[in-house]
Amino acid sequence: MPELAILVPSLGRPDAAAELATVFADTCTGETLLYFVVDEDDPTRDAYITAVDGVRSAVMVTPTQTMVEALNFAAVRLAGTDCFAIGFMGDDHRPRTTGWDTAYVEALRELGTGIAYGDDLLQGEKLPTQCAMTADIVRAIGYMAPPKLRHMYVDNFWLTLGRAAGCIRYLPGVVVEHMHPIAGKSEWTEGHRRVNAQSVYDHDRTVFQAWRAWGMPRDVAAVCAARTQVRA
Repeated sequence: MPELAILVPSLGRPDAAAELATVFADTCTGETLLYFVVDEDDPTRDAYITAVDGVRSAVMVTPTQTMVEALNFAAVRLAGTDCFAIGFMGDDHRPRTTGWDTAYVEALRELGTGIAYGDDLLQGEKLPTQCAMTADIVRAIGYMAPPKLRHMYVDNFWLTLGRAAGCIRYLPGVVVEHMHPIAGKSEWTEGHRRVNAQSVYDHDRTVFQAWRAWGMPRDVAAVCAARTQVRA
């Protein structure tokens, strides 16, 4: 297994996957593997396999439907292996700093248990739109993002959890650019419009607020316990 596995849930965008896979391979310096997590009923599924073949990447097929379901499906599977850390990127992220993956792993090794994220040139330190976390966090809380979320507020969850547990680190010199259409760096697609719909924001905001009220104490306690075990 790789030391760091980056998960990229993606739907109907094999061309974006191919571009990310190429940039990923050009900038990695550690034992890192990129997994595109693709729905089993995605009509472009085979195109993903063709697009990333032999480019330090793999395709993981999932029966799930939302981005968060796909992310959790893959993260929980990998957390059961000897993979040290598990990360997330969107298929519209592009690593720019050579050795970004090694920097993430070094930061996580220093934390023992924790979350690391770089500068996406959009949110910067304010939000980890991409990140990597030690696999013991996934094992401790049972997921990488609250299962009732669909697409939004995942980065808010990581930031809130990491700060509350005292185990998150921002790496300002590590650039993983977010080529989001809201920043004018790419065109709006049907997929972007679907997941950025107001109804998705409203649903996920309600779920995130409920997690802060009811789920956060449990998750923070579980992560703090994992940190204690690492240090023991």
